[in-house]
Amino acid sequence: MPKAPSGSSRPALRRNQACLTCRKRKLKCDAARPHCGTCVKQWQALISVPPPVGYAHPTEPQCSYDPVEGLPIAPDVDPTERIRMLEEQISQLKSQLNESRSFHSRSVSPSRHGKPSLHSVVVGSSSSVHSPSGMSGDSPTGGGIVLPQASLDMVNQLSTASPESQYRGSTGSPELRQGAGSRNGHYTDISYSGWDPDLPRIDILSHYVEVFFRCDPCGSRVLHRPSFLASLQLHPKDPNFPHSAILHAICASASRWSSHDVVTSPDGTRRDRFAEYHVSKTRAYIDKTMATGQDIFPVMQACILLSWYFYQEGRWVEVWIFAGFQTRVAVPLRLNYPGTFYQSGTNSPGAYLAPPKDFKELESRRRTWWMTIIFDRIVSVGGWLHGVDERDIGTELPLRSIDFEMDANVPNNPQDLSSKDLFTRHPPEYTDSFILLLKAVMLFGRVTDHNTRHGLRASAPPSKTQNPFKIPGFEELDRLVSHGFLDSLPQHLKHLGVTDDGNALDTDLYMVHIIPHAATITLHNPYLNFNDSQNVSTARCIHATRSILAAYYRLSETSLDITRLHPFVTICWYLAAVIQIQLCKYFIEIGDTARESTVWGEINLLRFAMLTYGSRSPVGTRQEKLLQGLMTEIVRMTTQPQPLEVGVPLYPFSHTTLFSKDGGGVVQQDHIENPLPDSSRFEEHTSGSPTSLHGIPGTHHSGVNGRMNTNGMYPPYTL
Repeated sequence: MPKAPSGSSRPALRRNQACLTCRKRKLKCDAARPHCGTCVKQWQALISVPPPVGYAHPTEPQCSYDPVEGLPIAPDVDPTERIRMLEEQISQLKSQLNESRSFHSRSVSPSRHGKPSLHSVVVGSSSSVHSPSGMSGDSPTGGGIVLPQASLDMVNQLSTASPESQYRGSTGSPELRQGAGSRNGHYTDISYSGWDPDLPRIDILSHYVEVFFRCDPCGSRVLHRPSFLASLQLHPKDPNFPHSAILHAICASASRWSSHDVVTSPDGTRRDRFAEYHVSKTRAYIDKTMATGQDIFPVMQACILLSWYFYQEGRWVEVWIFAGFQTRVAVPLRLNYPGTFYQSGTNSPGAYLAPPKDFKELESRRRTWWMTIIFDRIVSVGGWLHGVDERDIGTELPLRSIDFEMDANVPNNPQDLSSKDLFTRHPPEYTDSFILLLKAVMLFGRVTDHNTRHGLRASAPPSKTQNPFKIPGFEELDRLVSHGFLDSLPQHLKHLGVTDDGNALDTDLYMVHIIPHAATITLHNPYLNFNDSQNVSTARCIHATRSILAAYYRLSETSLDITRLHPFVTICWYLAAVIQIQLCKYFIEIGDTARESTVWGEINLLRFAMLTYGSRSPVGTRQEKLLQGLMTEIVRMTTQPQPLEVGVPLYPFSHTTLFSKDGGGVVQQDHIENPLPDSSRFEEHTSGSPTSLHGIPGTHHSGVNGRMNTNGMYPPYTL
């Protein structure tokens, strides 16, 4: 009788089709791939019980088959190593592709075509390269430079017709590029083999680099401009070619002044897609360096540039994270030691930087370190602890910017943070506006240290009835920030940095003259008491506020673009506005409507300054919004019908106001009072003691920023 057919129609396995494990153990195998059913059941039974101590269960069934005829057995390679090998193959293929494109783009001699303009972009075969004369060149298959596809998304919206893509002059209006297309043939002759496909084309990148050095008030201080511009003309594979992380960071920073893809939301938030793209690329290099330690110094410089970008964007979480990262990276590199180099322990491989090769590298390290410290001090203004204590900084101060740029091999600066009279003695051969800015920021840092450490150990919070001069160290800080530092400035630097014709401004020197006043407000604000006519803290804060206002009035007399100022200026304006809000509240409480109206105008002036700055750097808009939150209470208390629209002159001898009655722009008024409160003058006795000041609020000051006339008012400003 024939055998009944089985329920499964699966044909019997041929020789060697079963897996190796089942054949070895003589078990029935279904030859399922990648693991047969028998091996899967065995593995599931194994992992269902905890493994013995020191033993780990396999992560998958131990099931393998004989190799298929014609296919090699897969080598037993670590997956991480396999991924690395694949990445190397991809990198080689990209390099070959770029070389092929470069050869194809140079198949016709560049001399047969006009040189491309700064903002011309080749996209596919339908775009053309525009010469400076306006004539079109051939297609990319001719003499044009073909961009790698990855960079086209970010640069294909550049246009020579966009005024925002041109340089901006001191007035904020676009300047005509002289000889924009008259570059030598080096850029068209250069081989693009090895070019980072994520970067813009070389001529566009050069434009952003020039804009960066021309306009950026912060990060450009760490780079040696002449050698950096020269290194851009090297082959991309040359070891002296700038690191891609720095170039991406420069593109992000310079995009603020050469924007072409910016979206502003109704709440004032600004989003620059071009900048964000290069921010992400810079962060990728930073993440790689954190994991591998490769190229740590140039990536740290890129991190500094990116940190200032975040600060100007008002992205505080990223600001604090990057501030901490920079300081922690700089310390193991021994940048905090004299000469930025630690003399012992250098045999540890990869632990520290090698000694500087020359003067330029030494000064670059110094400036990188000090820009790290400046950033740390500025982001700690709100009362945060500093990342590096001042006692742990042994690096000498940098040299003058002109000596750095000219590569003048001058002796090291004899001053460091431990030098006696650091803030009141300024050797002429080692003093310029940048070094004075560094000193002003470090002085502000000492105020932050004082407030933070005193608050940690004080039994009670500061009180307006407390005499702060009894606190150890307070009187010395008060002397420096209120007049000592500014009075000691060299005679040729005792001005705001505005030229006589009002067409140029030294942004560092401008900040030198207002940072001490902001530090004075930070030091004395907890002890304000408007009801006490002899309260020294009130006098100091009112005078500091008026000096900051006077500095802004001086800029208002010119057509200078205030968005070029250092972003820390918005914090100084905010601190001055905080004092004005408290003063306005006091005038409301005592019923002095005349002076209340005047102070409202000054508050609006500072709001206007922040909003103007915020048109390019969102940190200004964010500070203005924060200010509005503080104004909520006095807006509710005031009798003014429309306090946020009270006008104030652009400068003392003008009748033009910032805010019209209908909330619009500038209007003309027949008459308006002087923009500063009509308060009694302080008379200072010969003793010079802080307790010898009398009156409500105001004080005599001999500096150029705060001189008042005999009526207690500020006269027209002259330099």
